[in-house]
Parts: sequence; structure tokens; C-alpha cells
Amino acid sequence: MGMVGGGRGAFIGAVHRMAAALDGEIALVCGAFSADPEKSRLSGEDLCVPPQRVYDSFETMIHAEKRLPLGDRMDFVSIVTPNHLHYAPARMALENGFHVVCDKPLCFNMDEALHLQKLVEETGLIFALTHNYTGYPMVKQARAMVKNGDIGQIRKIVVEYPQGWLTNKVEDTGYKQAEWRTDPKRSGIAGAMGDIGTHAENLAEYITGLKISELCADISTFVPGRLLDDDGNVLLRFDNGAKGILHASQISAGEENDLNIRIYGTKAGLQWFQMQPNSLIVKWLDKPMEILRTGGGTLYPEAAAHTRIPGGHPEGYLEAFANIYRNAAICIRARLDGVEAPAVYQDFPTVSDGVRGMNFIEKVIESGKSEAKWVSL
Repeated sequence: MGMVGGGRGAFIGAVHRMAAALDGEIALVCGAFSADPEKSRLSGEDLCVPPQRVYDSFETMIHAEKRLPLGDRMDFVSIVTPNHLHYAPARMALENGFHVVCDKPLCFNMDEALHLQKLVEETGLIFALTHNYTGYPMVKQARAMVKNGDIGQIRKIVVEYPQGWLTNKVEDTGYKQAEWRTDPKRSGIAGAMGDIGTHAENLAEYITGLKISELCADISTFVPGRLLDDDGNVLLRFDNGAKGILHASQISAGEENDLNIRIYGTKAGLQWFQMQPNSLIVKWLDKPMEILRTGGGTLYPEAAAHTRIPGGHPEGYLEAFANIYRNAAICIRARLDGVEAPAVYQDFPTVSDGVRGMNFIEKVIESGKSEAKWVSL
């Protein structure tokens, strides 16, 4: 892979590199790690990338790599920049025949999202979006249970993502991660709802297979002087008639990263907590509650295929992230070999999930500002 962004001082770039490297399927061979050429060069040195393949810009990288023979050039581009810098390298990579793995949300606005979706459709290239929470084995177990009718018809979905790290105006203290996430010029029209609300939306749609059809949002900015939302509460209507509640907050003091979801069907309810990811709680209507565990007992093949180590050994954030990279790599390798990848490894978020996320962001903010409140997706 080649990487755009992720140079010295970047948080998510290092996460992407660790995830990509975990299964030995992917090698980092080139990069444009910063808009600052010197910082990009130094970052390349840190990462042991050959100096001739450390580039001053993503444009230079894509053109130079395209001139290399197959087998030597990068096979895909990993984009790990802030939101406003996703679209241009993704578009150029697709236009020049390179597959893409991109951090979420997909891009800056809906127009960019739809253009990327059109390019993927036209080129047939692989585009993976790192909604990493879909990579957990127990999330895949929950999805398989829903798909196979184990919990019956879904009636209610409650998904929450509370954090507390933006309780104070830390973006004024030089905290880089807070600076760009609260800046509408770099983050887009949404703050918390774009950063973590999209994870909650994506998780609900991924597990259930349902689509949000309408929403009603109450969006707040609690910290004085902050330019984007830091808290939101959303009522949801799904395309099968189910109802739901989504809340995402970055001012919930004392909370760490408590993404969790509850799904209620006519036969049972499912409950999963990101901070205890190896457990899936199944609450049956007519028999005792069960706790399913990663690596233990009889799980669906979708969960087993994304479990690396024996039960009782925690698999967490990096392993879930790595499942997306591994699956994308298996599909890219299969494409290069002219074969079909096994279906179980074709499971990763795509550009279409990114378009759903951008639609969700825009409609949440529209509803939050509207007197009418209910808006359609």
C-alpha cells in the first residue's frame, strides 16, 4: 500500500499502519505522509520507506507509482487525512486505476461522496471504508444472527456513542485531534455527529441490515465558542417499520469510548458493548439469557473467520481494524489473480456505506436546524 497522510504526530495514521501490518498481507511501500515535504521525508525515514518512494504530494505519488511495473507499484492507496482531504486523493487514485482504503467519514460533503461512488461504479475498483467497529467478531455474530432470523423481526434499535474528551474547549490548547474535528473548514458541517454519530449509524444498519428511512434530531453545542455540535439525540425510523434511538456525545464527562447497541426482535434481544467486545448478550423471550464469547462455543462462520486467537484472549480495536484491511487485501489479491475472493472475506464497509454516512450527517444537521424536524433519508 501507499499512504496519504499519517506523518509524524498523526494518531489515526499509526492505527491504520498497525492494522494493515497485523496479518502480514500488506506492506507499506510508499507514501505522501504530509503536505510539508520535509515532514513527509522524515516520516518516511521513521517508517523505513525507501527515500525514492517518499513523495512531496499525493499527486506526485500516484503519477510516479503508476509508471512502475505491476508487481513493483503500490496496489492500493490508504487515505488517513482529516475529512476535507479525503476526496481529492481518493478521486485521483480511482481515476488512475488504484484501489482505495479510506478513513471515515467518506469525505467533506454529499457532492464529493456521490462522485466517488460514481467513480467506483465506473471503474469497478475496490473501495473500503474503515468503519472499524464492524470488524469485531461479535458484531459479525450479531449480524449473522439477525440475518438468519434468530431474534425474529426487529422492532427497536437503541445505539449510543458517548465520549467525554471534548467536555472542555481543548481545541484551544494545541490538541491537534480536537482542533481539526471542531473546525468546520476541515471536519465539515458536523462535529460529534460526523465523527462518532456516523459510527453509531453504520453499526445499526450493518448489524440489522435495515436502512434508516427518517430521522428527527436534537443537536447541541454545549461548549461556548465551539463551532460544531458536540452532542446529539436522534429518533430513528427504519425501512421495515422498526423504531430507534441514537445518541452521540463528546461532552459526556467521564465516558471513554462507550459505543454500544441494543437490538430487540420478536424472539430475542441482542446487546453489545465496544468496551467489552468479546461478549454478545442474547436475551431470549422464552429461555434464559446467554452470553456468547469470541472464540468460544459454536459461532456463525462470519464470526469465526474474523477471530484470530483462542477464547479468553481479548481481541479489540486494532484487531477489528485489521479485519477490514485483511479483507480488503484478500479481495485486492484475488482481483490481481483473476479469481473470486471467498464470500466471508468480502465483508467490509464500502463507498456505499460512506454515502449513507454522509447522507446521515447532512440530514441530522438539517433536522437539528428545522422546525419540521422529521426528514427523510
